[in-house]
Amino acid sequence: MTRPHVQLAGPVLDSANPLALAEFYERLTGWEIAHREGPQPGNPPEDGWALLRSPDGAQKIEMQWEPNYVAPTWPPEPGAQLMMIHLDFGVDDLEAAVAWAIEAGARVATHQPQEDVRVMLDPDGHPFCLFPMATD
Repeated sequence: MTRPHVQLAGPVLDSANPLALAEFYERLTGWEIAHREGPQPGNPPEDGWALLRSPDGAQKIEMQWEPNYVAPTWPPEPGAQLMMIHLDFGVDDLEAAVAWAIEAGARVATHQPQEDVRVMLDPDGHPFCLFPMATD
């Protein structure tokens, strides 16, 4: 069988409040929320779904409601909720990007395993990394 075209579009993050999380990532990245839904009938107001799309349309990040969401523990601890995925963001100025992320609603993780990378936590506790983009 010939392999069909398969292309990764981007991650979907579980969230206790996906519309609020989408608004955080909209502030952080400048990507617009392209679609949003929720809550579904009978669900709490935190229920919802949102999709952010990159300006060129090539990438997306989605957030979906998970009623049993538990924030991951960073750094990992045995028996605690583990991070299943994290987002990496290349930046031109690491310290300015950290300040911007904090202003947008993130916090700096207490554990920083690399000197030239900053591990941040979004409002739902998902770790994401800011790192200097290589310049040629």
